[in-house]
Amino acid sequence: MAVKRGLHRNRAAGSRFPIAVFIFVLLLVPLIFFVGRGLYTSDQNDILFGPGEKNLDWRERVALQHAKSLFSKEVIDVIAASTNDMGPLSLDFFRKNNLSASWKVIGEKTSVATDPEINLTAVDAKQETSRVKVDDASDNPAQPLDPAKLARRQLRESRRASRATELTQHDDESIVKLESAAIERSKSVDSAVLGKYSIWRKENENENSDSTVRLMRDQIIMARVYLSIAKMKNKPDLYAQLQTRLRESQRALGETTADADLPKSAPERIKAMGQVLSKSREQLYDCNLVTGKLRAMLQSADEQVRSLKKQSTFLSQLAAKTIPNGIHCLSMRLTIDYYLLPMEKRKFPRSENLENPSLYHYALFSDNVLAASVVVNSTVKNAKDPSKHVFHLVTDKLNFGAMNMWFLLNPPGKATIHVENVDEFKWLNSSYCPVLRQLESAAMKNYYFKADHPTTLSSGASNLKYRNPKYLSMLNHLRFYLPQVYPKLDKILFLDDDIVVQKDLTGLWAVDLHGKVNGAVETCGESFHRFDKYLNFSNPHIARNFDPNACGWAYGMNMFDLKEWKKKDITGIYHKWQNMNEERTLWKLGTLPPGLITFYGLTHPLQKSWHVLGLGYNPSLDRNEIENAAVVHYNGNMKPWLELAMTKYRGYWTKYIKYDHPYLRSCKLSE
Repeated sequence: MAVKRGLHRNRAAGSRFPIAVFIFVLLLVPLIFFVGRGLYTSDQNDILFGPGEKNLDWRERVALQHAKSLFSKEVIDVIAASTNDMGPLSLDFFRKNNLSASWKVIGEKTSVATDPEINLTAVDAKQETSRVKVDDASDNPAQPLDPAKLARRQLRESRRASRATELTQHDDESIVKLESAAIERSKSVDSAVLGKYSIWRKENENENSDSTVRLMRDQIIMARVYLSIAKMKNKPDLYAQLQTRLRESQRALGETTADADLPKSAPERIKAMGQVLSKSREQLYDCNLVTGKLRAMLQSADEQVRSLKKQSTFLSQLAAKTIPNGIHCLSMRLTIDYYLLPMEKRKFPRSENLENPSLYHYALFSDNVLAASVVVNSTVKNAKDPSKHVFHLVTDKLNFGAMNMWFLLNPPGKATIHVENVDEFKWLNSSYCPVLRQLESAAMKNYYFKADHPTTLSSGASNLKYRNPKYLSMLNHLRFYLPQVYPKLDKILFLDDDIVVQKDLTGLWAVDLHGKVNGAVETCGESFHRFDKYLNFSNPHIARNFDPNACGWAYGMNMFDLKEWKKKDITGIYHKWQNMNEERTLWKLGTLPPGLITFYGLTHPLQKSWHVLGLGYNPSLDRNEIENAAVVHYNGNMKPWLELAMTKYRGYWTKYIKYDHPYLRSCKLSE
């Protein structure tokens, strides 16, 4: 019985133990759930908003624990970075970080970040925040920063500062470039129209420069307008006052161009004129009348400018074609002395070299003694072996004695020289040469000498260039007859008399012309000095046979292969086209257009350093190009022996003249 009771007690105790365990589990599970939920929320709060947010009340914690579901990971990263590194959040920070278009701000003024520095800084902050997000999230702002993190923060700040400095410097450089470009563009504007009113011209940076002169000119213009209207409206008193003040202002202004040159009475004249103009405006002003008068004055001024330009062209052409008194005097004195010489003293030495094809031969056709002497002297002085150089000079009957006498008195060292008279070439007559036949025609004489009977300077200016005396001389056309003049030579270098030789030219004889006849330097640029500038492409003969965009070349220094010349009958081609141009319908007068036609497809381009052109008209040539050139050419009106010559280029020519020569001193020729 005792044993049964013990067994019964043990069964009762065992049945109660599972029940107790079950009840304990039921109580423990909710506790674990709420404790775990609280720890999870605390961890999330620490990650999102830092440990400084743990003291928030339960409402805030409940709201904050749902932040992850409200914001994307990118936004949370930005919020965490701005909280830790950049202080409190601001609305501008979100704007600067280029959030998507779905984010809209209502009730605030939109601020557009125009500074590229802001966007760059925001992007950098975003990238750098993503790299150090975990470290920063675990830091306590109240505690001292770790040295490594402090160094990283300082590095980021210095990088942002350097980027801002670079952007500022870049902006300054861009502004300077824009200003410089504007100034350069302004230089292309016609200064004749704008004058000193162009604010972009550097020489007129002071906008008040010579303002008094401009004011007086403006007053004079308006006085003339009101003077005409006063006469029209029968206002004799006002007309007389305007006329008086106009004369006074014109006398005070005169030819003055600067305020400093104005007389002391100028301010009084300006004040008096201003009073009269004010009175005229009250009594006479009519917008239509004033506009009409100003327009008429503008047209009249424009016509005057055109007329003056034509006169200037005429006079410059005239000055360029005349021989200075000093050179004319030199030619006359030399001619007289030459014909006083006995016949045996009129001969040049080394005449056996004249037909030796193994030597270096030059052809020079000129009627200017001084110019020819510079060509010969400069060539000889720069030659490596002057004894191998032979100069063939041809001049006209008037200058034949002077040319001989000069080189007899001033022989070119060991070089050979020979002078001939073009009038003694009996084979060069009108029956053989089309140009001579055309020059003898009545139509050509009328064109040259009458030019439609111009009665003023300006009316004859258009044809003056082509009524140049050189076009009447066979010296200019003799270049098309080189094989006839020098039948025993194989190659010859043709030189104009307005060139200067600066280097040894023997290398030109070694240039392979590849079967071409003419070796010359091309002169065409992007759109100028091409065939359409010289030839009349409206003529079917020209249009069918030539390319209008073909590149032109220059006379002045040309290497001619006389063997190929004879094979291709160059002189015959020249005659053919010259006969077709009897009425001047293919080209105007001159030798370059027929030269371009005759040697079309037969010209070999030489390197530009052999021959630099433009010293007679272009003031902006590169100094290095001139000094490195083998030959410099004063083509244009400003020849070096004229007063028109450009001073900056004249020294290249004058250094080959001995101005202390007795003949030059007697004719008052000087630098």
